[in-house]
Amino acid sequence: MNSENSISLSKTTKNILNQNGIKLNKNLGQNYLIDKNKRDQIINFGNINENDVILEIGTGIGTLTIELAKKAKKVIAIEQDKNICDILAKRLKEEKIDNVELLNEDALNIEFPKFNKIISNLPYQISSPITFKFLEYDFDLAILMYQKEFTDRMNGEVGTKNYSRLSAMLHFKCDVKKLTDVSSESFIPKPKIDSTVVKLTPKKNKISLEDFKIYSKFTKALFQHRNKKIRNALIDSRHIITNLDKKEMKKCMNEIEDEKLNNYLKKRVVVVTPEEILFLSKDLNSILNG
Repeated sequence: MNSENSISLSKTTKNILNQNGIKLNKNLGQNYLIDKNKRDQIINFGNINENDVILEIGTGIGTLTIELAKKAKKVIAIEQDKNICDILAKRLKEEKIDNVELLNEDALNIEFPKFNKIISNLPYQISSPITFKFLEYDFDLAILMYQKEFTDRMNGEVGTKNYSRLSAMLHFKCDVKKLTDVSSESFIPKPKIDSTVVKLTPKKNKISLEDFKIYSKFTKALFQHRNKKIRNALIDSRHIITNLDKKEMKKCMNEIEDEKLNNYLKKRVVVVTPEEILFLSKDLNSILNG
């Protein structure tokens, strides 16, 4: 942050915001990276070539976008804030950059155009839902910046406080590798916690789409009650996995004769592995939904 280049990016960012009368709202996840060295490091992690189509969520004023566009075939840039989006459109025009598809949209509510890599400093408040959405798409790799405590949950081990729906979902979809930490001093406004850049690499031997769809529902239902026994957690979140009412579901559960399945139902959610959840989800789905 003490280099001339870092100071330059900081000044450039502040000048653009001041000139346009923009006051960033950190409650909306508007924390802008002002450390050029970290910005360049993030871009280099993406190993970008001229055939890549990059998806970027939460572009801000284009700190990543403009540099990504210089290396990639195309950048699909999504920014929800209309005023910020207009500033980026103006910057792209001034820089004569014409390979950016700029979308003023809510990334959670649109279908993404075709892409093969994701590189983003994500708005922190949508970290969880946007990550689950990424898992619905095929991609080569993702370089993503999250709050540090969020990345701890991405590789949460079974039985620990960091074991979560997030780590269970990623288990069958992606390998997660931490690449570098980013100090809170590297942003404006300064967030309360440091950030971490991670690399997501899709796993080659993934479970089938249909199995993952069922697994996803059961995982969501279970981790709403991570400290309860599986039987009770599923009954309490039954609306996610079945149309049965509480009485009908209890009847179905009481009629289960499979000893292995019954033993799992007595365990607490937090100590059950993703493989065990997959087994449970497939067997219970056929029982509860025919």
